[in-house]
Parts: sequence; C-alpha cells; structure tokens
Amino acid sequence: MTKYKITAVLGPTNTGKTHLAIETMLSFESGMIGFPLRLLAREVYDKVIKKVSVDKVALITGEEKIIPTNAKYFLCTVESMPIDKHLDFVGVDEIQMCADHERGHIFTDRLLNMRGEKLTMLMGSNTIKNIISKLDGDIEFINRERLSKLTYAGHKKISRINRKTAIIAFSAEEVYAIAELIRRQKGGAAIVMGSLSPKTRNAQVELYQSGDVDFLVATDAIGMGINMDLDYVYFSNLKKFDGKKLRKLNLSEMGQIAGRAGRYLNDGSFGVTGDCKEITAEDVELLENHKFEDIRTLFWRNSNLNFNNTFSLIKSLEEKPQMGWLRKIHECEDEKALKYFLKDKNLLNLNFDKKLLGLLWECCQIPDFVKKTYGNHYEVIGNVFKYLSSGKHQITDDFMRLQLIKLDKLEGNVDSLSNRIANVRTWSYVSNKNNWTENQDYWIEKTKHLEDKLSDRLHEELTKTFIDKRASVLARGLKQDMEFKTDILENNDVMIDDQFIGKINGLKLVLDLKKGALETDIKSLKKAARQTIGPELEKRIQIIIDTGLIELNDDFKIYWNDFPIAKLSSGHDYLNPNFELIVDDIIEPIQKQKLSDYINKWIQDKINLVLKSLVDLKNLKDKNSSIKALAYQLYENNGVLKREQVSEYLKSLGQNERKILRDLGVKFGRYHVFLYQLIKPEAVSLRTLLWKNFHQKYYNIKPPTFGLNFLDDKELRNKNFMLLCGFEKFDTLFVRIDILERLFMLIINSSNLKENKEIKMIPEMLNLLGCSKDNFKKLLQKMNYKIFDKNDETFFKYNPIKKFKKNSIKEVSSENPFKILKNLNLG
Repeated sequence: MTKYKITAVLGPTNTGKTHLAIETMLSFESGMIGFPLRLLAREVYDKVIKKVSVDKVALITGEEKIIPTNAKYFLCTVESMPIDKHLDFVGVDEIQMCADHERGHIFTDRLLNMRGEKLTMLMGSNTIKNIISKLDGDIEFINRERLSKLTYAGHKKISRINRKTAIIAFSAEEVYAIAELIRRQKGGAAIVMGSLSPKTRNAQVELYQSGDVDFLVATDAIGMGINMDLDYVYFSNLKKFDGKKLRKLNLSEMGQIAGRAGRYLNDGSFGVTGDCKEITAEDVELLENHKFEDIRTLFWRNSNLNFNNTFSLIKSLEEKPQMGWLRKIHECEDEKALKYFLKDKNLLNLNFDKKLLGLLWECCQIPDFVKKTYGNHYEVIGNVFKYLSSGKHQITDDFMRLQLIKLDKLEGNVDSLSNRIANVRTWSYVSNKNNWTENQDYWIEKTKHLEDKLSDRLHEELTKTFIDKRASVLARGLKQDMEFKTDILENNDVMIDDQFIGKINGLKLVLDLKKGALETDIKSLKKAARQTIGPELEKRIQIIIDTGLIELNDDFKIYWNDFPIAKLSSGHDYLNPNFELIVDDIIEPIQKQKLSDYINKWIQDKINLVLKSLVDLKNLKDKNSSIKALAYQLYENNGVLKREQVSEYLKSLGQNERKILRDLGVKFGRYHVFLYQLIKPEAVSLRTLLWKNFHQKYYNIKPPTFGLNFLDDKELRNKNFMLLCGFEKFDTLFVRIDILERLFMLIINSSNLKENKEIKMIPEMLNLLGCSKDNFKKLLQKMNYKIFDKNDETFFKYNPIKKFKKNSIKEVSSENPFKILKNLNLG
C-alpha cells in the first residue's frame, strides 16, 4: 500500500509558509486548505481568485459558502473542510492548534484523517515536529527560517511607544481602554479582534495600512496569519481567559504574537507596556531565537460517532484515544449542548433514530458567537431543532424574519453593534446549512447584507470613538502651561477656548468625555478649568449660605437649584443625621468646611422647628422616672406609641405627671399615646425620612397621601411604618390616629356615656373619616362593635371580646372604651 506523501512546513511566523502552501496547491489540478480563522480563509480566497478563474475556487466557512459547480480549489475554515472530497492537495494551516484547549480536536482530526491524493501539507510551528514524525506516511520536513531578526525592547510607557506598533490585550474591555488612551495621546488607533466581522476587521486594518493611524490595538487574533507592516509588538498583559480560567500565555503563544513585528527583511521588536511585568531574560532568549517547548500531546475526540441510539452516541463521544500522544479533550460546547437536550423534558417523547440524532448533533454544533448571554445559545439550538424535526423540516421564513428584524438596527455603541453582528453570524451559519431554511438563497443574501451593513456601522463607530485626526489645541496648550479663556454660560455649560468641556451641576464640574480631541487627561482638564471654575463654585457656596434656598428631598439628598449638594447618612441617633457633601474637588478645603457648617446648622434648625415636640421630649430633664420612661419610649418610637405597649407606665402616672407631658404635646388616646404635632404633613415627611436614613431600610415605602384620614389598603402596607406615619391598622383598613380619637369623642357624645347603649351611625362620623358606609361598618366590626339596622337607620353597640381564664369563668374585658374614656381627662 502506498504511503501518503506529507510535507510539514514548519517555522516561526512571518516566514511565508501560507504563501508557499497557496503556490503549491495551485500547481496541482485540485486542492484544499483549512485555515484557523474565517477572515484568513476569506483573505486567501480573494488572493486566489485573482490568479485562477473565479468559477474554479470555493470558499467554505460556517457563515459563508461560495461553491461553484466545477470548483477545483477549496479555501475553508478547519471546521468546515468537506471530508468527503478526493483532491490532489490538502493543506492545514497553523497545525500546532492541535494542542488548543477549545478547538484542538478538530485540527487533530484533520491531521490524522485528511489527506491529499498526491500531497498533504501541514504548516505551523516547529513545536509540533516530533508529533508529525509519528504519523504514518512519507514525511518531508521543510524548515522555514525567519528572514528578519526579532529583538526584545523591554518596557515602554504607552505615551512613549513609536509608530507602526501593535499593542496586544486579551479582552474587549482592555482593547477599548488602550485604544482610548492612544487616541488621547497619539491621535488614534485601529482595532483588530477575532470577534470582529471580516468586513470590519479589513476596514480597520486598511486605516492602519493607509497611514491614517500609526497604531493598532489587537487581541491575540493578530497572531494568526494577519500580515501587516508592523515594527513593534507590545504586550499589555501576559494572561488570557481561555474559556475556563485566566492563565499565563505559554512561550509559543507569545512567540506567535511577537513574531508579527518585522516583515520579510525588516527587523522587528517586541516588549511590554502598562502594568505588564517584564519578560525574564531566559524567556527573552527563547523568544528571540524561536525556541519553544515541543508539544507532547494533542487534543483528540472520536470523530467516528455512533448514532444508533442516544446511549451509543454519548459512548462514542466519550471514547478514549488509543495512542499515548493523544489526549481526550474536555467536554466541548457541542457535547455539553447535546447532553443538555437529551435530558430536555420537551424532547423526551421523541423517538431518536439515527437520522434525528444526527440532526440534533448538527444543531448542537451551531457556534456560540455571542457567548455573553448564557441560555440564549441553547434557545437558538432548541428553536432550530424544533423546526427541522417537525412540520416542513425547515425553518420558516416568518421565524427567520422575526430573528433578523430584532437585529436590523444601526443605533448603539461599539458593544451593542458587536453583539448584534455576533447574533447575525449565528443566523448566517444557520442559513448556510444545506436545506435548513425555506428560500435558502434569500436568507444567505439577507444575513450577509445585514452583517455587512452592521460591520460598516461598527467600523464607523470604532473610528469615531478611537480616532481623532484633529490636533487638539487644548492638549498642546496644557503641555506648554498656557492660560485658557474659560467661560461659564447661563445654562451652566463650561467652555475652554470656545470648546465645550462640560457642565457645572450644582457644585460639581461634570466633564464631557465624548468630545473629540478634548478627551485629554481629566486632571489636566480640571487644571485648565480651575482658574475660572474655582471662584465660580465659591460664589455659589456664598449664594447658598446667603439665601438658604436649599431643600431636603425623599432621596436623602439636599438640593440647590435642582442639583444635589449633600446627602444624608446614618448618625448616632435619628434626630442627628450625618451627611457628605456632593461637591467638586476643585473647591478648597476652607470653602468645603464653610458649606459643611452651614448645612449642619440648616439641618438641625429644620429638625428643631418641624419636630419641636420630639426634640423637647428628648431633652426632658424631669426627675420622675415614669415620666422619663414614657418620654424615652415615645422618642424611641418616633413620637407614636400603641397604648398597650406602655400600659404599665400609664398606670403609675398621676394627673400632674400627665399634665407635664400634655404640655409637651403628648396626647393620651384610647388606642395610642402620641405627639399630635407630629401628625402634620411636614412633620411626618421629615420624621419618616430621618427614620429611614437612620435605620437604612423602608426605602421604597412612602407615607400615605397627605389629607387622607382613612385608607382601604389592598397592598397590605408595612404596619410598623404606617404607625410611624400616624396610621393605625385594622386588618386592611388604616385610620389616622388623631382622627380615631375624634371618632371616639363623637361616639361618646352620641352615647351620652351610658354603657352598652346603642349608638346611632351619623353622617358626621363618615365625614370625619372620609370613607364609605360599607368601609365604616367594616371598621366598626374590627373595633369590636356589633352593627344592626332598625327603622332604616344603622346602629352599633360595643361587643367586647370575651376572655377565658384558666378556671373557665367568663369575664368581660376591662378594656371597655366607655370605662377608659370616663377615666381619661381628654384635654
């Protein structure tokens, strides 16, 4: 049996391996190359169709398929390589990806199973040489040496980095933050991330290549075959999140990225920037000489799956490799999805035959481009499978239309546009699967058009956000310590040299950080503004002190001119809150102290005036322990007590003691003992606000609308808070406690204090409470009255709850309102 001929072209980046593969493929009648990225496949496709008739070249990626009928050459992503073709030449690029934690098993499968009839070419790093030599075949190694030198440039601040530099970060957030910094200091940067669509990525690269910007900020996606005119590569970080954990980059990964510096005969340098630690001398030597540790094991997963039944499918997926240098990859996303759906209750009734299982497995291989929203990807898989396994066995036009309508929006920032593109890529992948959708050609076209449209908009937004071609007068001026003309307009806009830089809201300067070249260092902006804004803020503090036109709002903030200038916080008791100023740090400490003293006095004056009776009660110095005890209880409960809570104290109070407390505003009622001045709207508002602030709770509960004496409350409000507001609870009914006392007076007067006499219900009673007759009846029943009608009039009579003693002798409650009312001096 003839052995397949295998050529391994190995060496560092930028050594022309891919170029050699393309030339070799085109020297054969037919061929195919698998690439690690969709954008590389696209890039090579664009090159090849310039050399070969377009009807002979196919492009096959998850989201894009151009397959002419008589195609001879196929450019694919590794995942999308058609495995049933017999072609003269087969190539796989970046073959060291066999050791990748997420996609390694796909590359390993191609390494082991895909062969060209005449030649198989594997391109990649030297680190995989010893593994390739274990393959069965006629193997030839071609070693590619780098034509230019790569040297370590050490650590450099971003502000000192030279042009023609790529700075590497490992998350979108880091990329944006660095691009923003470069925009402020250098005028702008282009952005390259794996998550960008090819169209956006190419447009960004073009900005760099054309010289519009001199800097590139990129993720490690730059390490895969993107050749650009770079002299330097700087790492802002040497750790990346690999889908499972944050881990340190290994040397060969660093080499792959660093190797993008220098091109052909031009030497390149790599270094570190920002908070990134220096690379050790040993590692530097290995990187400069492209000496990396050999790959010992490749990730593998069985590709010969058994679809007879669910059990055999899972078993075949979990099969272990036979060779020692292969290692079973940890559970991949498609496998996780499969296991999830096989347990799905909605699918339990399905008879999973070979065909249906194969279909479910295909659906589980829909890539998760969005990644951020957990659960959303499974929803996509579930919907696709539902359509494909029932009805017409195709996804309907209506469903596809609905998915794309949600995504066909051009507004939003970089993140929301990127997210929309990722979602469109999912539907692009689905449309490109053979016969999955009705009107397949229409949806392929539609998704491509939408992705292009969103990509153009994203490129525009990236350019607008991270590139500013205008030289900033302000940035230059600050470096030369120039004085600036600063104006504060009537609408509080702040202008520096006729450029809008922000607003003064109350006593705070809020910088506008979205205005082109003016997004320089915040401290520098404030330095430029200080000359004028400092005195303006001092002037405002004096106006506040002179006019006293400030107010305390429900959000615990003190406002002046609709802007907060201070916020309450919890103090040592509820009548003595603390507060923090909401002011700009431009304001001098002496001015802050002046404002702080004024606000402190203003708060205390307000409390002493509005809550005088509570303050007086707190400061009561009477020697009588019963008076002090009751006064303390009242203060502790914010001026409102249920009578039953203090019945023991009341027993020991004589008329003289009661008079002392009455003179302080205490009212002794049938149900409550309370400070009647505190039931007024302003007092209730202030009391409850201070109470919430001290206890740091009840934030969402507000006092009832002022003017209401009676509430039929279906929401079952918090009864403790309602008592604080001066309302007693009777099941779902609430009555203002001072109105409750007046109701008793009406009842007493109607009954002439004859015990157990029937009392006639009169309109004054309803008017006093402001409630309906039905609700009044409900209230009377809750207050232990029996209601009856005679001669078209309504009467009620006290009907006390009977208490049972242990010896079962029945006794009428001594809490008879008439007895109590007779004994009370209701002054």
